[in-house]
Amino acid sequence: MTNIDAGEALPETIEFNRDIRPILSDNCFSCHGPDKSKRVTSFRFDTGEGVFVDLGGRHAIVPGNPAGSEMLRRVTAAEESARMPPVRTGRKLTERQIELIRRWIEQGAKWQKHWAFVPPARPALPKTRNTTWARNPIDSFVLERLEREGLAPSPEAEPTTLIRRVTLDLTGLPPTPSEVDAFLADTSPAAYEKVIDRLLASPRYGERMAASWLDAARYADTNGYQSDGERYMWRWRDWVIDAFNRNMRFDQFTIEQIAGDMLPGATLEQRIATGFNRNHRGNAEGGIIPEEYAVEYVVDRIDTTSSVWLGLTIGCARCHDHKYDPITQKEFYQLFAFFNNVPEKGKAVKYGNSPPMIKAPVPQQQSELRALEKKLADAEEHFKTLGPELAAAQEEWEKSIDLSKPIHWSFNDGLLLHYRLDGNAADETPDQNTGKIRGPRFLDGEAAFVAGRIGGAASFDGTRFIDAGDVADFGYYDKFSLGAWVLPQGGGAIVSRMTESARAEGYSLSLDQGKIQLNLVKRWLDDALRVETESAIPAGRWHHVLATYDSSRVAGGIKIYINGKPAKLRVLLDDLNQSFKTNEPFRIGSLGGIDGRFHGYIDDVRVYSGALSSEQAELAATPDLINSIAGVQAGTRTKEQAGKIHAYFLDNHAPPAIRRAWKQVVSLRKQMEQFIETIPTTMVMEEMATPRDTSVLIRGAYDKHGEKVAAGVPACLPPLPDGVKSDRLGFARWLVDPSNPLTARVSVNRFWQMYFGSGLVKTVEDFGSQGELPSHPELLDWLAADFMGTGWDVKALQKTIVMSAAYRQASKVTPELLQKDPDNRLFARGPRVRLPAETIRDQALAISGLLVEKIGGPSVRPYQPPGLWKELAGGADYKQDSGENLYRRSLYTLWKRTIPPPSMTTFDAPARETCVVRRARTNTPLQALALMNDVTYVEAARVLAERLVSGGGATPEERITLAFRFATARRPKPGELKVLADDFHHQLAEYRQDRSEALKLVSMGEFPRNEKLDPAELAAYTALASLILNLDETVTKE
Repeated sequence: MTNIDAGEALPETIEFNRDIRPILSDNCFSCHGPDKSKRVTSFRFDTGEGVFVDLGGRHAIVPGNPAGSEMLRRVTAAEESARMPPVRTGRKLTERQIELIRRWIEQGAKWQKHWAFVPPARPALPKTRNTTWARNPIDSFVLERLEREGLAPSPEAEPTTLIRRVTLDLTGLPPTPSEVDAFLADTSPAAYEKVIDRLLASPRYGERMAASWLDAARYADTNGYQSDGERYMWRWRDWVIDAFNRNMRFDQFTIEQIAGDMLPGATLEQRIATGFNRNHRGNAEGGIIPEEYAVEYVVDRIDTTSSVWLGLTIGCARCHDHKYDPITQKEFYQLFAFFNNVPEKGKAVKYGNSPPMIKAPVPQQQSELRALEKKLADAEEHFKTLGPELAAAQEEWEKSIDLSKPIHWSFNDGLLLHYRLDGNAADETPDQNTGKIRGPRFLDGEAAFVAGRIGGAASFDGTRFIDAGDVADFGYYDKFSLGAWVLPQGGGAIVSRMTESARAEGYSLSLDQGKIQLNLVKRWLDDALRVETESAIPAGRWHHVLATYDSSRVAGGIKIYINGKPAKLRVLLDDLNQSFKTNEPFRIGSLGGIDGRFHGYIDDVRVYSGALSSEQAELAATPDLINSIAGVQAGTRTKEQAGKIHAYFLDNHAPPAIRRAWKQVVSLRKQMEQFIETIPTTMVMEEMATPRDTSVLIRGAYDKHGEKVAAGVPACLPPLPDGVKSDRLGFARWLVDPSNPLTARVSVNRFWQMYFGSGLVKTVEDFGSQGELPSHPELLDWLAADFMGTGWDVKALQKTIVMSAAYRQASKVTPELLQKDPDNRLFARGPRVRLPAETIRDQALAISGLLVEKIGGPSVRPYQPPGLWKELAGGADYKQDSGENLYRRSLYTLWKRTIPPPSMTTFDAPARETCVVRRARTNTPLQALALMNDVTYVEAARVLAERLVSGGGATPEERITLAFRFATARRPKPGELKVLADDFHHQLAEYRQDRSEALKLVSMGEFPRNEKLDPAELAAYTALASLILNLDETVTKE
């Protein structure tokens, strides 16, 4: 961390931030730093005041007087009991570190605020001896450092290397031979710039940028934890791609993801953007404590947001003050308060999205929806014009009604079951699912069927019930409605399809202490919904009861109507995670066992395969017969009576033209409902109407509440801007306020890492005291200031980087560079790093011609080893896609957190359980084995081979050259061509001897094989193509 090599000469002027702070942070901050609970004295090394404090006549630091400084005496003490750091820590300052401290004191001990907390100012360009190399300001800073270190920049890379490098960096795909040829043929000074402009304008650019952002946002297609059920956040992923392609200003990109929902008149896209902070894991396991995980989700948002925008390890202050950076535990919970107002529960939905979520139609669906809305509006307007004619026709029709003849009617749209219970348990729908009466037929001389609210009714005394068999088999993805007339004389189940209460599973509409309940149960009590009316219904008279469920799997999707009016509800349970389907029969008047049997009378049971509207609920609760309503003078009818007779007339007796107009309205409304069902959802951030209280959690424990705090930002950073509310939107605006010293620095550093392999600050996730110092601090500040000054223009920043001479250097390393700068921290050569996992796979698909260049849409399931999920994910079944979904870009691959795509993790992709802004980079034999044997790469090699044989030239040498150009952009050298040709001829001879092996090789993968080609020759070219795809140069950005 000290950035000081033991053999390096001491700098002439000692700087606190560069030379002294790293020593103190590593060795002293744990006892003399920000964490007051660990501080052993009032002497602190992390503040200017603390460094120079008077220790009772002794001073730790006396500027200009090393001999009088207690600190220097203690670090050089011979006695172990007096030496600092204490011997028990295992730390001891080196002679060089001690000398640095001594000289710093001698030179006046000038203390500096931590460099990252000082707002960046655009520095003047440094003077350099070499005045011809620099192409833009980046190069001036790089060159000045090189000259200071006695080094010179490397020559510019070969044109083929350069176009491949920049194409891979900006699009994540290799250039085609025709693109390389066009670049080589363009001799104009702007040739390279034209390539960059073309790449930045490519739709592939947004996909490349999004691939890195998904790591930072911990994007995945499943919840994580043990159950790891699937979720659907791809609409957020597509928003990111689109934002990069549209070159959305980075400040706006930030605000919309942190608080897009709080912007005035927030658009659909701005609400989708807030999915950034819903990408965290969600626990749906049974038995968890929801409050505990609600805290974990907020902590994750703080950790992620601080890593991505602030480059600070703020999560270290969850349990106590930060040990190294000036962030207190209280300030952690002030940040916590910004993200603690989401109306969410700690327990996630097991399969699907957890609230809050929204319908998020894709652009095509939005267009179709607008067209459908217009058609419906036009149809409704046309029907409205027929009103006078309709009223006159109804009035005339009513005169013709025989008032003495009963006319039973209620709407039948979606009617699944109808039990009138007029003396029997017959189902009145065409399917005629007649129920069987269970229990005694008579009790104290009372018949099982009696006079009811509409005709007859069934009497239930707590022993008898009706078994209707295997009907109304609903699950939690089904919409349905349950309705009946009841005259209660006690409680019990009105209708149900449920097991015995001891092992309750299923659904029931019940009466409990006069209150109507709807229960949807998979496992009582931790996997169920229970909603009941706030008020009890009066006993001793008839009431119409109707419960509707909209398949949303949350209590908010349930409505209960009493006598046609929506009832106020109380949510008792709201944790449904699995389907509540059961093998039990549909029952009237009973649950599964002897408990819960109904006491009273039930009439006219209706079950609908849809969630009825409030208008339909009102109709269902109007018992009057049509002929009875007709006998009431029109002006004195109730609203419900008028509505019912009008609906009956419209459905059955209106003039043909009017009925056609009405049926068109009904049909379009149904189309609209069905269309809306196809629209994907996505999880979003929302604010609660009444903010939650936030407290300091003692030692970070979810249930140990300390001092209450309000939302706020750390004191070591600028305050919220004037006029900005202390809410999530205010926090988002604070992140990108020019006074914030971190956001621009952290962001440009991460982009720099994308192009050079490591950041100017190598610890891209940590700009605090334990982070590495910037290799080029003035360059970092210039880039940050320029980024803000150009309006946070991401494409302009990236163009500046890739246009620089520093980026264009050859990556060849010399012995001198290897000795003086082994990690290329001085940028005396071009970047040379292995390609990211996604790019390796996408490149193979692109080279072969298999890549499907389709942007966005639901995640896909390409090849992966069979049985992997079954072994490692509790028997979950991975259903592999077919067709074009096998060849989509890797950022569209379904990402299961507990078992990420093996082709990605093999090449160091993270599991995305948490935010990652810097991937590990390894070299393992498994990577080579994957490239040689994974069906994706074998199939790509075979399809590339077909490409070579069918149109790659007349000779093996021509075909080999083309394949080499596809993979590396350059032509093979004569020696390379000979080695490859020899290998091809050897393979050809082998496969001609063993055609069954040849056929086996060329049959791998689902892409149809060209059966006109000789299998032996195709197999030899497949082996050759596989070799080329495996070359170090192919999987490396040179």
